[in-house]
This record gives sequence, structure tokens and C-alpha cells, in this order.
Amino acid sequence: MDFKEKINMFSDRISKVKDTLLTEEATKTSLVLPFFQLLGYDVFNPFEFVPEYTADTGTKKGEKVDYAILKNTEPIMLIEVKASNIDLNAKHINQLFRYFTVTKAKFGILTNGIVYKFFSDLEETNKMDTSPFLELNLLNLKNSAINELVRFQKEAFDLKGILDSASELKYTAMVKKAIDEQFQNPTDQFVKAIISKGVYSGVKTQSIIDKFRDIIKTSYNEYINETVNERLKNAINNTSSITKESEKVILECSQEELEVLDYIKKLIASKEKISYKKTCNYAYMQIGDNSKKWICRVYIRNSNNLFVLHKFDNTDYEHEYYFDEVQQLEQIKDLILQVFNFCLAL
Repeated sequence: MDFKEKINMFSDRISKVKDTLLTEEATKTSLVLPFFQLLGYDVFNPFEFVPEYTADTGTKKGEKVDYAILKNTEPIMLIEVKASNIDLNAKHINQLFRYFTVTKAKFGILTNGIVYKFFSDLEETNKMDTSPFLELNLLNLKNSAINELVRFQKEAFDLKGILDSASELKYTAMVKKAIDEQFQNPTDQFVKAIISKGVYSGVKTQSIIDKFRDIIKTSYNEYINETVNERLKNAINNTSSITKESEKVILECSQEELEVLDYIKKLIASKEKISYKKTCNYAYMQIGDNSKKWICRVYIRNSNNLFVLHKFDNTDYEHEYYFDEVQQLEQIKDLILQVFNFCLAL
């Protein structure tokens, strides 16, 4: 059973028990600890997963965050928990903010056992951002969030990789939210901007703006539905012989990403099962369903596409290559094969 299946099963369990959990302690025991066990952490090992971790703030002594995950005796993640029937708000973020500032942790997690908000210090070093770079709702799981969560597994934890994509992930989420808000409840200014693009040439009176507000909302919903249906139709027509998982990846990956991954797969020419995966920032390839055995990541950009190979031979760094044409990767074929064989042996 792969990680996605496990997290979906956990989601089903939460939907059945959530109404019985009325206290913070019940939330910790029934939801939070099993969640981090699912990520591979030993929640009963005080050298790895520490409850009531001391995080003194200024003149306040004895301040404690609910949990800290340690690596080499230093905290890498702080976890603040609220009861599952409480909506997370700015007051709770400020509480986690205080703890984050006085430790060496790079990630702060605020949760009520259902919603998990992941924070870091992307805007100012050692000062936790007020907006999360990743938000996961276990009762409304999205593939993009699951793909990012995979990287927080103990066996696959990659601090540099997470931080490299966190900034773009954070602002992408904020932009998507702003776009959705505008289309669900368009402001006058937004309506004017849309209908000025050759839609309506007359005077934009308030009554005209109000009329087009509803038209814009309807048009947006129809556009989304038509786009999704068209992509599904194309995927079904072009991929009748591939697995369901591959169909999902084709829907999520761009044509440019698939071209690179297919090219690398041909270079490897192995009979091993090769899987493609997708996050909101890049596509990647792994051996089978083991996320620890990822081979390469592909970032498609307007210029200087980036190709990243898994670190190997127990080194602490990954190999990065910039390319314009996929054929340029032929030049590092031997290195790609070396990385593949290293991952195969993991």
C-alpha cells in the first residue's frame, strides 16, 4: 500500500471519529500522533518526537510547544495542536510564531488534527511567516497537497528540497485563493477590468456592473467544468492502455514535463517499474511506489529548465543541470544511470 492510499484510509477514519473528539488531548491521541506515525516518525521515541518541548520566549519561562520533531538533537519541526472542533485562527498562529522564533526549527505546524498548516521563515530568517506555504485538510484531500506531504515523511525528508519549493508553493496558493475569491464574489474593479476587454463598450454603470457580476461567476464555473471535461476526454482517448495512476499523472503533468520524463525513462531502459509523480512546482520520477527512490526532478520554466538528480554515494548534495532542449540530457546519460542504480539499491 503506497502513501496516498494510507493517507486516504486515514481520512476515512477521521470522518467517522471526529465528532467524538471534544478535547485537545483526544485530538492528540486519536488524530495527531497517528498522523505523524503515518509519516514514519516514532512518536514514542523521546530522542525523535518530544512532547511538551520547552520553547521559552523572552521573559516567559516554561513555555512549551505541544510537540517537536528532532534531528541530531535539534528541533526541525514544531507542532502546536488545538482541539478538532476549534477553527485555527490568527491567535493560534501567533502562539506558534513565538515558539518558532526562539528555536532552530525550520518548520512550524499548526493543526486541529484535521487541518494542518505548515509554516517556515521564507520572508525573514528565523521569523516565522504569518501565512502557511502548505495547507492540508484531511477531510478534503487534494493530490497536490498529498504530493508535498510525501516529502515530510521521515524516510524521504529533504530540507533543501522542501525549502526550495516552499516559497513558490506559498505564493501559488495565495494567488489561487485570490483568483477564486474574485470569481466567486467579483469586486466592481474586477468586473470592470473583465468587461473592458472587448466584452462591453458602453458606460460601466453600477447596474451594468451588477449584471455582469453574475455572468462572470457563471462563465467561470462553466469554463472550469469544460476545461476539466476536455482534459479527461483527451486523456481517455490517448491513454487507454495505461494504469489509472498514470492517467492521473498525465492530467497533472504538462506536455514538456512528460517529454523529459519519457526521455529519461528511455535512457535508463530498465524493466523496473518507473512511476511519474507531480507536485505543483515540478514533476519527478521514482522507482515503483517508493518515494525514497526518486531518481530525478524536472522544473519547466520560461528559460533555463532545471533537471535535478537524486544525491548518491552518500553525498549531501544533489546534482543540478540547466537545459533548453531535452536532448542535452544525453550528455549526462552515464550519471543518470549511476543515480538510477544507486536508487535501485536503496
